[in-house]
Amino acid sequence: MKDMKGEITLLQNKYLTCLLTIVSLLVVTSHSAFAMHIMEGFLPPKFAAFWGIICLPFLILGFVRIQKIVKDNPKLKLLLGLCGAFAFVLSALKIPSVTGSCSHPTGVGLGAILFGPTVTTVLGFIVLLFQALLLAHGGLTTLGANVFSMAIVGPFVSFGIYHLLQKMNCSRNVAVFCAATLGDLFTYVTTAIELAWAFPSPIGGIMVSLVKFLGIFAVTQIPLAVAEGFLTVVMFNFLTAYSGEELKLLANLTKRGGKANAN
Repeated sequence: MKDMKGEITLLQNKYLTCLLTIVSLLVVTSHSAFAMHIMEGFLPPKFAAFWGIICLPFLILGFVRIQKIVKDNPKLKLLLGLCGAFAFVLSALKIPSVTGSCSHPTGVGLGAILFGPTVTTVLGFIVLLFQALLLAHGGLTTLGANVFSMAIVGPFVSFGIYHLLQKMNCSRNVAVFCAATLGDLFTYVTTAIELAWAFPSPIGGIMVSLVKFLGIFAVTQIPLAVAEGFLTVVMFNFLTAYSGEELKLLANLTKRGGKANAN
């Protein structure tokens, strides 16, 4: 027991600098809460309810998965928290884009690569909930739509792309970069679909609205997605250098689909 407490203390020291840097970035950027994900009250009630219901199964699976991970492997709690903080800060860096929404990095690719998509769904839900309550970034009525795009579609795309490229023997850095970048881009494709479905063009319907939303998003989102890809590679390499034991623990956990042994 004492050895485990000592290891956890070492892990806390290891992540402290990184977490403080993330929090400092948040303090610097949180004042500009003029833009949002999909903002509070922007979606019609039936659309808001639909997206909320769609998210429930993913959240339930994610909570069950997290409970198992932290129970069997308490040393992974800090790494889990770091992934959540990474997503919190990156998704708070926002640039006004489509009316009622904005462009920003998502930060969910790192969590999806390390812990899987359903765990990242829960992290994304927590991030979006706190941003809506504390930063006026997003909203409670639009929480379901924002969770679906950023915390479900994004992580599943990142997870799939990363493992596909790994099977194709691509380098790890290329796989991480592509996973984070495409996860970000598909988040905004999904947001554009959500907005187009809720607000079809009077002439041309949903497809015309979708093309318009995608075109406006592309101006800001493509460079942001590329930047997020590079930043995620940097963070992943940092964790590889200083948290190799925890990453091996995660790899064993993924292979066994259950308890992982640190030995």
